[in-house]
Amino acid sequence: MPDRDAMTAWRLVTASLALAAACGLPECATAAVPASAGESIYLQGVLGSGAPLVGNRTNGGASTQGADAACVNCHQRSGLGSTEGNTLIPPITGDNLFHGHAHSGSMHGNRSPYTPATLARAIREGVDPEGRTLSSLMPRYALDDADMAALVAYLKSLAVHRVPGVTPSELHLATIFTPDADPVKRRGVLDVLEHYVVEQNGSASANRRWQLHIWQLAGPATTWQAQLEHDLQSEPVFAVLSGLGGSNWGPVHEFCEQNAIPCLFPNVEVPIASDGDFYSLYFSRGVLLEAELIGTDLARLARDTQHLAIVQVYRAGDSGEAAAHVLTTRLREHGLSVRDRILAAGGTSGRGVAAALREAGKADALVLWLRPDDIAALGSPPVVRQVYLSGLMGGLEAIPLPASWRGLARLAYPFATPDHRGAQVNYPLGWFSLRKIPLVAAQVQVDTYVACGLMAEVGTHLADTYVRPYLIEQLQGMAEHHLVTGYYPHLTLGYRQQFASKGGYMARLTEEHGTVRVVADGDWIVP
Repeated sequence: MPDRDAMTAWRLVTASLALAAACGLPECATAAVPASAGESIYLQGVLGSGAPLVGNRTNGGASTQGADAACVNCHQRSGLGSTEGNTLIPPITGDNLFHGHAHSGSMHGNRSPYTPATLARAIREGVDPEGRTLSSLMPRYALDDADMAALVAYLKSLAVHRVPGVTPSELHLATIFTPDADPVKRRGVLDVLEHYVVEQNGSASANRRWQLHIWQLAGPATTWQAQLEHDLQSEPVFAVLSGLGGSNWGPVHEFCEQNAIPCLFPNVEVPIASDGDFYSLYFSRGVLLEAELIGTDLARLARDTQHLAIVQVYRAGDSGEAAAHVLTTRLREHGLSVRDRILAAGGTSGRGVAAALREAGKADALVLWLRPDDIAALGSPPVVRQVYLSGLMGGLEAIPLPASWRGLARLAYPFATPDHRGAQVNYPLGWFSLRKIPLVAAQVQVDTYVACGLMAEVGTHLADTYVRPYLIEQLQGMAEHHLVTGYYPHLTLGYRQQFASKGGYMARLTEEHGTVRVVADGDWIVP
């Protein structure tokens, strides 16, 4: 549901029955439909029977069905409408449909409020309460009375209402840290958040003071859900902003989706990618994107040889484990297989790395999902054609790769290269310097700054319409226009997209005048 804090299945059922009775149609009042039928029609384009929704356009326009015909495509999950070129798609929340006048963006300007019967006629025949024909962009839907009652009830529930975490003067936000989050990075992220909140609250453009709540998780991941539920009950918040995770962010992601709480740009190496999720936004797919980049390059390398022996090395339980699984799946699609060499969890200073490389035997390509301590202890390079490393795990341009490995190595790099970041990174770094914020983890600190900037900017667009789905929708529309993109060459968030940066580089390490540089080895790749 668009905002689970404000609606329940009970409301949908009772509203459906009341509206069905108001239709004056016996079959409308008695037909059995699931409580979620209206939601399913609106969001997925699936009728109560399970059949696809069909929309027919006038003037010879093509018909649509299923997900392509769903109302959400134009009116958005919030029901507050959108813009298609020069055309304004009006809001269809209960407040706008059944009370007062039409939204100013309506093609017909002011109109009488809808009733369930006149709304049913508009949906089926494309005629408004005044008898005027709606735009041909609006499909006509031949819904039966039971499905119509369920859809009308769902639209009525999409009211702009008071949302937890929002008061006339305050906006409550949480930031979440998992117990396996790097403590140095945690301090860096928190420094940026705390300073930004102070500055935001002193800004003349802020319409509400930000109140930041720090939710620190503890113990095994199986207990995180209960901890988060307790935190939410104790400190209701409108959204989750930034934060930091280790190798497992799944329980936090699921909590935010289940509770319809926007989770905006957490610093995680292994984000959760799911086509059906809406409330969690990330800057990048992290190491999962790196696996796709390496997989693309290995597939290219395989085309030049009849056989390609591939070995990948990672530590159990670290972010590289998830990346290794993605890479294995990608390689299978190209008819390639890979052997894994798994190091014990928690090892430091290269423990077990040398043995793993010896066990790898003769390989044509070696993929290392390793942290700086392990990379620094690699020793002499093996006889291989190519070595691939995770830039994100290895420390980006600070990766301590021994000089003897550099000629063989290619780095998966999901950011703009250092020579091409310019003001996009210099501006946040200057902001940190002026406020005496220690630079302990530049990339995550800059990402945190950009996340705060996006939240502040979208707040000016929300005005008094603090509806959680509307927050996500506004971010989807404005991300590409945000001036500061940090480590990313550009950010875009389209409808149903979770990741603002879609690609990365394969890069090489070169040394000039005693300085090691990261240089893109080809164009930006979107796997």
